[in-house]
Amino acid sequence: MDIRYATSPTEIGSMDTDALRDRFLVEDLFTPGEVSVTYSHQDRVVLVGAVPTDRPLGLVAPAELRAEHFLSRREIGIVNVGAAGTVTVDGAAYELIHGACLYVGRGAEHVTFASSDTAEPARFYGFSAPAHTAYPTTLVRPGEGNVRELGEQSTSNRRTLNQYIHADGVRSCQVVMGVTTLHEGSMWNTMPAHTHDRRMEAYLYFDLPDEARVLHLMGEPTQTRHVVIANEQAVISPSWSVHSGVGTSAYSFVWAMAGENQSFDDMDHVQVTELR
Repeated sequence: MDIRYATSPTEIGSMDTDALRDRFLVEDLFTPGEVSVTYSHQDRVVLVGAVPTDRPLGLVAPAELRAEHFLSRREIGIVNVGAAGTVTVDGAAYELIHGACLYVGRGAEHVTFASSDTAEPARFYGFSAPAHTAYPTTLVRPGEGNVRELGEQSTSNRRTLNQYIHADGVRSCQVVMGVTTLHEGSMWNTMPAHTHDRRMEAYLYFDLPDEARVLHLMGEPTQTRHVVIANEQAVISPSWSVHSGVGTSAYSFVWAMAGENQSFDDMDHVQVTELR
């Protein structure tokens, strides 16, 4: 299991490109035939990537979790960013098409990932956080969540946001999760930017052409830094950091949060003119 330690605002100012990427960017989440696990000390979240090929893959608790099962004390939201596949939870199978989301609550013992077509595998992305109680496993298909239209074409940030796991949707202990898709011709996400000191956030960028990149902004509003991100890479954002980006083409991203509250609109907005 890859472990990433928490970072204070004073540290980021002295980091060069390699240090920023080592601390915040998860580049190799999706390896065919494997389950990848990255642990962040930011609110103790775990990022999971699973690409089942010729056989199903199990979600096994790494030794560092000191747990019998991965979800003994945790919950997880799973989004499929690849071809169709199945997640089986304690014997119950859930089919996830591209962009669908599955919430699995605390106490589930056996979670396995499988692809519908091994020639075109599913690519499951999981975001897990500690949980204090159990909520039922729930599947949400694209368009079935709370859909919000945001931004304007004139500011290159027209986007469709699909809230899956949130206070008024799929219940969870602390995970909040959804998918945002930028419209053709739009490149900016989450701009104007914001922070929310009550919870951390992670972005997984996907449906980005291989030759395209996203310049992801992070850091304090008056001390911004950027990380260049390719398709199907994730970036960890501390609670004090802005999290915004601009791409060389349109793309989608999974956003997921954990922390003190689940209020999606609890944000500390930062005007564009205040960024440095």
